[in-house]
Amino acid sequence: MLGMVPSSYYRRPGSGKKGNKPSEFTFNESKGYVSQDVVIESVKSILSNEFIDCGYRLMSCYLKREGYLINHKKLYRIMKEEGLLKLENRINRSGSGRKFVKYRKVNTTKPFECLEMDIKMVWIPNVGKNAYLLSIIDVHTRRILKDFFSFNIKQDKV
Repeated sequence: MLGMVPSSYYRRPGSGKKGNKPSEFTFNESKGYVSQDVVIESVKSILSNEFIDCGYRLMSCYLKREGYLINHKKLYRIMKEEGLLKLENRINRSGSGRKFVKYRKVNTTKPFECLEMDIKMVWIPNVGKNAYLLSIIDVHTRRILKDFFSFNIKQDKV
């Protein structure tokens, strides 16, 4: 053929998926390189705790605390293969156009200048009812100064 390089008409497309094959080992600071099954067992042990119900991004932070050197994308693939992702419970963040608090950020210059209170409802399955967690937070340091956990919180506790 005139004007065409031979590679254009001799080329045969390869079979299979494009890109590198996913790695089967993950580095741990204390154990060295461990297989994917060890990572799955660590994920399942973290998820077996009573109040931990998280996705792959927060799970990657938990695994990094345990000494794993793992990327959130790799953890997403592993959790998806094992069926550990909670895809049906995702929050819709499409931007509904609602107007939230306009000046949410409080600027402080020193600790104890501004304190905030936060109340969370926590479901206790053994008792079968909600409990409340009242936390007093220092805005400057973002530390919890005091917390109070009870089944009912009255005005005098606040």
